[in-house]
Amino acid sequence: MEREAAIQGKNGFVLLARRHFLQECPLRLGAMALFHLLLREGLAQAQSTNPLAPKPPHFKPRAKAVIYLFMAGGPSHLELFDYKPVLQRLDGQTVPESYVKNKRFAFLKKDAKLLGTRRRFYRWGECGAEISELLPEIGKIADDLCIIRSMVTDVFNHGPAKLFMNTGSTQFGRPSMGAWVTYGLGSASSDLPGFVVLQSGPRGPRGGAPLWGSGFLPTTYQGVPFLSGPEPILDLANPPGVSRQRQAAFIQRVNALNRHRLNLVGDPEIATRIAQYEMAFRMQVAAPELMDLSGEDRRTLEMYGVEPGKPSFAANCLLARRLVERGVRFVQLYHTDWDHHGNRGLDLGEGLERICREVDRPAAALVRDLKQRGLLDETIVIWGGEFGRTPMGEPRETLGRDHHIDGFSLWLAGGGIKPGLTYGATDELGFYAVENPVHVHDLHATILHLLGIDHTRLTFRFQGRDFRLTDIGGNVVHDIIA
Repeated sequence: MEREAAIQGKNGFVLLARRHFLQECPLRLGAMALFHLLLREGLAQAQSTNPLAPKPPHFKPRAKAVIYLFMAGGPSHLELFDYKPVLQRLDGQTVPESYVKNKRFAFLKKDAKLLGTRRRFYRWGECGAEISELLPEIGKIADDLCIIRSMVTDVFNHGPAKLFMNTGSTQFGRPSMGAWVTYGLGSASSDLPGFVVLQSGPRGPRGGAPLWGSGFLPTTYQGVPFLSGPEPILDLANPPGVSRQRQAAFIQRVNALNRHRLNLVGDPEIATRIAQYEMAFRMQVAAPELMDLSGEDRRTLEMYGVEPGKPSFAANCLLARRLVERGVRFVQLYHTDWDHHGNRGLDLGEGLERICREVDRPAAALVRDLKQRGLLDETIVIWGGEFGRTPMGEPRETLGRDHHIDGFSLWLAGGGIKPGLTYGATDELGFYAVENPVHVHDLHATILHLLGIDHTRLTFRFQGRDFRLTDIGGNVVHDIIA
């Protein structure tokens, strides 16, 4: 019965034939022959099904692809995008009890001292957006950005917070946003995965592979991590002595066996397996070609700050552009480590300066590059982390701040996003989102909306319940849509 349910839809007539002819008339040879013909026709359609083939959206989309620049660790909005003169004036004073009553923090006590920023802010572009001196290149593209200063999330520890920002849930086993998007829309690329993950920084993000996993969705929709170098995917290249011709012959024979099995049992997962074998064969050429940046001109490499042959966030930003050019639906870049508590090297001094230098120029170059190639209008770029940092300082070796969930900043560009907009606000200390708060579920609903998806209709039944990315919440933030 599970197999029958799986091939309903276009091939529903096959099930009807099976029930009628095999249950009601089991001994009629003509009926059995007719059922066999109908089943063969239905399975022929299933064989040609590619689970990543482009699918129609619910309505006309504003964007076709997403590039998510995930700043793992929680960038400080108070040092980067949200200047607070009152916080400057109250620097060193104890935080008012009204702000911290019934609040929990990862490390701080409730009598912590307020900490004003040591960074200067400037107004950038015609829109006059206030952006820190630490991000001058991002400041120069302010007129292309929508800066949300009123983000809100639910959890303050890194692992669960990253899960929540990526999957809409704090529980392991839920599909990531990239998986939901490729499940809902498929991908325009036949030679590369629909969802690609690139990593940079001193280590991987806390939470690991579940951040880009497919959860209970079919595994074909999970993010595929690409490594730096000529072999971006482990075990993709042929073993020594195996030519491409021999590999092709092997895949043809394996798929012939799979098709024979598909004809016998009608399991649609076998059709998925066939498609994956064929894609892997094509990726043996497409993936190394993608990673080879020698064809990029010197001006482009310099704009991003790419050093040929050296892995970096800059190289990953350039690869992100190349991926969406090739039809990949969702590209996610993780860059660590933004967890600036105040330990040496992970502080609001040199530690913050270093990581801002690593991301400022490449992120701005990505937006410029997409724009000049005519790709920005159909690509959503997101920049941000899992939460922000507290207005109170954390007493460690040097200046630092604790995790903060009640108000923080991120920015978006392209793909139907209203440019040159600063949206929402936190209070005078940068503690609470007090104007147009945007919850994580609202952000997810808005991204899906721009891709032509109604977030309440993109569901998957699992364990007796219809799940969705936005759980039972989420409102589209129409104010930030152009």
